[in-house]
Amino acid sequence: MIQIVKRHKHLQPFDERKVYASVYAACLSACILGQEAESIANLVTREIKKWLEGKREVLASQVFRQVIDELENLNKEAAFMYQTHRDLS
Repeated sequence: MIQIVKRHKHLQPFDERKVYASVYAACLSACILGQEAESIANLVTREIKKWLEGKREVLASQVFRQVIDELENLNKEAAFMYQTHRDLS
């Protein structure tokens, strides 16, 4: 099980639903609706899971940065919303 090291140094199991929900919310905030928002959220979640393969612990800030990198490849506005609105989900 992959552990996420949060800002205050406590550990939390990785939950792909949180990645999906936050990316989906960023898409909605960037006026991307419906199937496209779902598709982007699914793609980013899948890429994050691949990136995490073989890792036991990662910093939450590393996951955050990786999500931004993946989103920037798909939709720069959604990446901006994700980056600047941390409490979207």
